[in-house]
Amino acid sequence: MKKIIFVATLMAASFSASAADTMIKLPIAGALAVNDAEKRLDEGVKFYFAGQQTPKVLTKITSDKTSQRTNGFGKSAEKSCNWVFLSAMLALQKRAKEVGANAVINIVSNFKDVEMASATEFECADGAIMAGVALKGTSSRSPSRQVTIGISAGLLHNIPLRN
Repeated sequence: MKKIIFVATLMAASFSASAADTMIKLPIAGALAVNDAEKRLDEGVKFYFAGQQTPKVLTKITSDKTSQRTNGFGKSAEKSCNWVFLSAMLALQKRAKEVGANAVINIVSNFKDVEMASATEFECADGAIMAGVALKGTSSRSPSRQVTIGISAGLLHNIPLRN
């Protein structure tokens, strides 16, 4: 019995040592180009990453964090990370809708409360069996009369309409 416990302890220790997360940076545009991300993200909530120009902000409602994980076993880091990035974006979108926001601004990667700000990349923790993305952003209200003018690097840009 002692031998079985010893072997199980040894296996658990070696597994946890090999399960350390590797932090990787991936393009936001790439993540938005797969998994039907553009269709799954509601047009009623716009997303602006740190460093991107935002429309006029009428009200900053609340700052929110989300930390999402997905099974990465047998998948490429890019595939797992893009999937979990979309999950994190959907969580930010859900919270924005709950508080009556129509935009999430100043979005940064925030894994283990360490910020990584980029307008073009997000950070993903890729482990042996799990991948994780943590994002932080500010839900806000911007002028509701906006028109989408195009997609640049996979991100929607908006211009307020003048009366």
